[in-house]
Amino acid sequence: MIRVPLRHSLVTRLLVTSVLIVIAAIVATAWLAASTATRAISQEQGQSLTDDKGVYDMLLGYAATHSDWSGAPALIQARAAKLDRRITLMTLDRAVLADSGPGPSLAAARPSATIDPLNVDTALTGGPLNGDTALTGGAARIDPRAVGPFRVPAAQRDELDKVAADALSCIRKVGAQGRVVDLPNGRPSIVVSGFDPDSYAAGCASKLAFVTTKAEVKPLAQLGRLATSCAGLSAKYRLGVWPDFSVFYASAVDSVKVAEVQPVASASSARISGCVEKARRAMLQAYVAPPALLFVTDPRSGADQTRFTLSRSNTIRIVTVTGGVLLATILVTVLVGYRLVRPLRALTDAADGHRPVPVSTQDEIGRLARALNDSTERRDRAEAQRRAMVSDVAHELRTPLTNIRSWLEAAQDDLAPTDGQLLELLHDEALLLQHIIDDLTDLAAADAGTLRVHPEPTYVRDVLTQVAESHRAPAQAAGVELTIAVQGDPVVTADPVRLRQVVGNLVANGIRYTPAGGSVTLAASEDRISVRDTGVGIAPENLPRIFDRFWRADGSRSRTTGGSGLGLAIARKLTEAHGGTLTAESTLAHGSTFTIRLPAPPPPPATPT
Repeated sequence: MIRVPLRHSLVTRLLVTSVLIVIAAIVATAWLAASTATRAISQEQGQSLTDDKGVYDMLLGYAATHSDWSGAPALIQARAAKLDRRITLMTLDRAVLADSGPGPSLAAARPSATIDPLNVDTALTGGPLNGDTALTGGAARIDPRAVGPFRVPAAQRDELDKVAADALSCIRKVGAQGRVVDLPNGRPSIVVSGFDPDSYAAGCASKLAFVTTKAEVKPLAQLGRLATSCAGLSAKYRLGVWPDFSVFYASAVDSVKVAEVQPVASASSARISGCVEKARRAMLQAYVAPPALLFVTDPRSGADQTRFTLSRSNTIRIVTVTGGVLLATILVTVLVGYRLVRPLRALTDAADGHRPVPVSTQDEIGRLARALNDSTERRDRAEAQRRAMVSDVAHELRTPLTNIRSWLEAAQDDLAPTDGQLLELLHDEALLLQHIIDDLTDLAAADAGTLRVHPEPTYVRDVLTQVAESHRAPAQAAGVELTIAVQGDPVVTADPVRLRQVVGNLVANGIRYTPAGGSVTLAASEDRISVRDTGVGIAPENLPRIFDRFWRADGSRSRTTGGSGLGLAIARKLTEAHGGTLTAESTLAHGSTFTIRLPAPPPPPATPT
């Protein structure tokens, strides 16, 4: 008896696996405990600003509407009392601007965020503040609440309100809905719903963006001059800016007329938009508070001072328990493993000796031994058949089934009309499935040796005529001429139904790969039947593989041609079932010839004289 080396033993593998599982469980538990504790400590210290974005947004809004931080301490005190946090505001050089309470020095600590209304941290805001890109003209890094000289006085709102009312009326006439909202700079804006963004309603709403009040003329003109200087444009044109901070070209004159407005070319729009944003920051600098560092910490401890530690007694307890669990696992694994391996060794020895497996028990091992005895002879052939069949089905049925499911789901969701065209499409896919299933059934029967043929003397001319008539319509649809050339009246010994199937597969293959204007010829003489086409042909290196299942030589033999990829394989199997042969000859770009040779019928018995 051949003994398995210890390193390959099932007991060894079970032992190693169990030890690895225990170690992995211990490591995972320790990691989970440490990470959970660390996360809890981090949350308690408030070092993650995402836990309280309100602090950042509150101070950002204050900085956008005030030129200094003189009023910030009161806001910070109220917010810190509500959150039970220490909130500290410092200049960029770490000078304290406001502090909600005493605590350790933060001179070397990492700030939670930088408060700068002209350079907003979009990772904290999730994009433009309040989700309103119209406030910034696309400059998502400038807080929309920073309006500075671009604020519209209440006294000049009448003209804008009239244009907004006219725009609402226009929107409602086209069947859309809209409402007026006030922007931080005092301008009204229209929010439209229930319409296509490219429809006429969008044009109605956009009219308000091109109306400039008296108070906006001067700052917008200054913004255009600064952007023009930044962009380095020629003296012929300068940049103009609409109230929504969109840009256009205008003649270099003091007043801009409608006839002089030209759109900005897309090739230079990114550079010019950057210049407008830069100029806008320069103009807003005097109206907003300077950048400041924000710190949000636990009022009872300093920054980065908490550590997660274990006492000596706790460490000893964890090591002891872990060692006990590991030892118990090893002992149980060894005992169970030896008990499980004993009957398996007997089965292995019997299999190695190519003798029947001894059945010594009535448990699962005994049932396994009987099953092995019963299945040894059939295992290899059944396994090969199963793999081939599963591969064939999975490979070929996926596309039509996916098409049927997709169209049915589209019809179910009212995305496709349930009309005659859809039914015809589903019917075609179902026919393709039926054709593939029939082909696979024939191949499975041939593989299993259960394919039955009923040979009898058969007149070849009759078979070829029937095949030609059945394929006449598809040949005409493809623009292919279908002809018959039979010498004499040959007779072969064959199953006429199966012979028609073989010749039909070859004819269908020829029509499929013959371009319009070509021809397919069915010829026969004595015991030979040939199907010759003038199609695309087959390369010499591919010719030996054309009878393989699902194989195609190149892109021209793809599933778009309508074949299942099984026709030639079935034709060869059926021919071999008759005791004949099927061969192929081909010249690339000149066509192919498939030749069937079947045994001739036995001579008739001699007539007694």
